[in-house]
Amino acid sequence: MNDRSDPDDVVLSPHERLTLRRIEAELSGDRRLTRRMCRLLHQPAGRPHHRAGRPVPRRALPLSTAALLSASVFLVVMGVRTSDPVLLWCFAALWPLTLLQAFRLLCRVTEAGPEARTRSGEPGTPWR
Repeated sequence: MNDRSDPDDVVLSPHERLTLRRIEAELSGDRRLTRRMCRLLHQPAGRPHHRAGRPVPRRALPLSTAALLSASVFLVVMGVRTSDPVLLWCFAALWPLTLLQAFRLLCRVTEAGPEARTRSGEPGTPWR
């Protein structure tokens, strides 16, 4: 006797149904897997997945970009004024990181578009 109550009209034998129920029972007992699945299901579709652990705050990218930019400007101005090679080499090492962060921020802004919304659903800015 086969069960046709499956939404995809897949016919499973009684042995296969029993095996499937056992697998589902084992998986539902795994709390860590359940938390991860819930997090994936409740995550917005356009948002990239972050590494396991704490999610990256949305304000970290603009703040780090501003800090890198100000440090880069300071290093290049002081390096040119004092002609100190150490300051110029520090600028040379920091500048590519600054450009990378600025590019990531620009990608986030253009990806969000004009219909960007805050978490509360109000119109907002993608810079946050």
